[in-house]
Amino acid sequence: MQYAVPSCQLPHARTGDSRLISPLPGGTQGHTGGTQGLTAAPVVGVGQEVEHTDSRRTGPRRWTRVVTWLIGAGLHAGASATTQRVADDLAQRMDYTTGHVRYCLDEMVARLGISRATIKRHVAVLRELGALAWAVHGTRTNVRRILGVAGYAGTATVYAATIPPAYDRAMGNRVIGTGYAARALATRPSNPVDNQPVDNPGSETREPPSLYLVEEEGKQKVVGGSNNTSRQRATCPTESTPTSKNSNNGRAQKGSTGRSPLRVARDIQTARYVRARVNWTQREGLRRLAFALRPLIDQGWDADQITAELAGMCLTWRPAAPAAFLSAEIARRAQNTALHDAALASYELENCAEGAFTARPEQIADIQALVDEGLRRYRANAAAAGWDDDYTDETDAQTDFASWLGGTR
Repeated sequence: MQYAVPSCQLPHARTGDSRLISPLPGGTQGHTGGTQGLTAAPVVGVGQEVEHTDSRRTGPRRWTRVVTWLIGAGLHAGASATTQRVADDLAQRMDYTTGHVRYCLDEMVARLGISRATIKRHVAVLRELGALAWAVHGTRTNVRRILGVAGYAGTATVYAATIPPAYDRAMGNRVIGTGYAARALATRPSNPVDNQPVDNPGSETREPPSLYLVEEEGKQKVVGGSNNTSRQRATCPTESTPTSKNSNNGRAQKGSTGRSPLRVARDIQTARYVRARVNWTQREGLRRLAFALRPLIDQGWDADQITAELAGMCLTWRPAAPAAFLSAEIARRAQNTALHDAALASYELENCAEGAFTARPEQIADIQALVDEGLRRYRANAAAAGWDDDYTDETDAQTDFASWLGGTR
């Protein structure tokens, strides 16, 4: 099949680095996106392939703004509000890292309520604008057979989001490199802020701080360039209290948890293992999930133990915010455990088992020796103070204490 433009029979020629090229013919770098007189030839043929496109790669957010500008600039007669709807549907499913998106024509027909032919036509408009490029061509090859799975599923068409050179020229972007791997450098205006210069004529007549001895009547004596206060007043009589700082060049990090990067990486690895095996956690990000699992990780639980624990939490429902649910549930269980332990300790203290305080003979002998010494000191102090001693006989005290150690009291 012959293409409409003869130059499209071969791959587009590569140009050199464009940092020395003005973004508009005969224009300046300060162009801010006007569309008057702006034209761009439709991209056809091999120019719509990732390997041969002149457009550079991008992500879904910036791509949506670029498509809106391309449609509003009137660079293609077939571009309309329907083209924008098709582009918005693709952007919602686009990968943020690679800018790739699967075509999924049947699903787009169901979501948008537009016929297959209309969607195909507007996707072709986006390709001709240079906003889409083929990354993978869909085929009828059964991908399930390749994977060893029963059934049939054809190879999906994958598009890559791109920004055409026409947009970069209109916006005054300086582009480094060529083709799909090119990148743009943002240009800063010469005067980004419209603030007026500060009128301060007095600053021109001020002298720099003096480095010599200054002696004036009625003023402090200043030596060595310290013209703000005297050395005597600047000296602190007391030792200052050092502030708490970490090892990051002596600067304290705001909001730091004191967890090393290696430990954080291990937490994320554990969260990745758990998320792959517990279905109701799969909508949560790895970092949030790892932070929620820290109490269990700090207790020494491994990934398998955490997986078994989480698998039994949500059997009939899925929380909308798994990390928040986990934090609240772990805190609630820890509180219940603390209350249970306190209640158990109180019960055991009030309901001691028979013979719970039974001591060995050697322990009883040691304790009785201490009791004898204590009683002798007590009687001496009581006699000196003129107190009445409740124990008239040392044997009574020893008998009472021995019976208590034997568990009979």
